[in-house]
Amino acid sequence: MDSVSGVGVIDKGVVILSALARTPLDLAALQDETGLPRATAHRLAVALELHGLVRRDPQGRFCLGFELIRLGRAAEDQFPLADLARPILTSLRDATGESVQLYVPEGESRRCVVSLESTHGLRWIVPQGALLPMDRGSAGRVLQGDESAESVEEREPGVASVSAAVRDRRGQIIAAVSLSGPVERLTRQPSQRFGRDVAEAAKSVTAAVAA
Repeated sequence: MDSVSGVGVIDKGVVILSALARTPLDLAALQDETGLPRATAHRLAVALELHGLVRRDPQGRFCLGFELIRLGRAAEDQFPLADLARPILTSLRDATGESVQLYVPEGESRRCVVSLESTHGLRWIVPQGALLPMDRGSAGRVLQGDESAESVEEREPGVASVSAAVRDRRGQIIAAVSLSGPVERLTRQPSQRFGRDVAEAAKSVTAAVAA
């Protein structure tokens, strides 16, 4: 595999953790999923296990370790934007009944740092912590400079979204508030139905950041 960071062992360890984030894997499946040689996959998985980043489930498969929970909580504690935004996003979710997310840029991608599920049975769920492409979806366009944007079935069939920008004290876009759900509820023009609500929520988050 090509090195991303220039430190091959770190890159391989991250590949293993990313694979296990999708599902627990035995050694053979881990090798297939990562493309690493069997001995390398085993050596690194065991090393990560010693640090608590990987563990074994009752079936003996490798899966994510509990130390990642502590690290994730520490990361969230050091990222106040999520805490500032959560009450505002919860109000948006409760008022609209639809799923609401907060995305921040991360390299060439966008990271979901807050994800609140719709109150409807039929809903679109983005896992908190998910890393998504920047070039598809309304939130990606906002993070690339649009004040607001909408998308319909751009990243996933049957899903629509509308997003608006959150800015820092200097006026730079630092995040995107996004509302997403089935096209049958959001329609093919989701900004007409929920654009104002999302824009107001984004303005409230911007005000909270500036306070």
